[in-house]
Order: sequence, then structure tokens, then C-alpha cells
Amino acid sequence: MSEQRIELGLTAAAPAGGGCGDACGCGHSAAASAPAAAAATDELRVEGMTCEHCVRAVTEELSSLAGVGVIDIALQAGGTSVVRITRTEDVTDDDLAAAIDEAGYSLAP
Repeated sequence: MSEQRIELGLTAAAPAGGGCGDACGCGHSAAASAPAAAAATDELRVEGMTCEHCVRAVTEELSSLAGVGVIDIALQAGGTSVVRITRTEDVTDDDLAAAIDEAGYSLAP
């Protein structure tokens, strides 16, 4: 019996971001095929937060800024809370401070 090969003319389609991703198993990744946006993580010390409502208010204001990715808040009720922000685009320190102020809190000196 001889081997028969049938060419179907199919091509693999890459996801919109480029690369095959992890599901394919070929070893390509979107990060290797497309330039990744530079991300920087900032740590802000915020005074005046006392509860989960405070956390939601700060998160909401920071989330409204274009270029803010992940927000992680370590609440220290009655003390200085730590707010970690991952920026995916240009967001200035002044933008971050204004968002904290708009939420009703202040940056620790």
C-alpha cells in the first residue's frame, strides 16, 4: 500500500495580537511575535482610607484613567495604605495624584 498525501490548502490563522498563543503548542507566543506595551508598576502611599468603600472609590477613579492596568490595594485602616498600579500607557504622576484626590484621599508625603 502506498502513502497518499492530500493537500487541503489550509493555513493557520494567528490571533489578532499575533503569535499562536499557548493553546497551539507550537512554541510561539503573542509576546514573541508582537511588541509588548511597556508596563511599569508604581507604588503609591495613600492616607485616609479606612474600609472597602474607600478601596472601591480609589479603584474606580484610577480605573477611569487611560493606560492604568492592574490596581492592587493593601488597605491599612486608619494608616497609610499601599496602592500598586501597573501602567500600560503614559499616565503621569500628576494624573495618578489627581485621581486619588478626586476619590477623596491624599498621597502620603
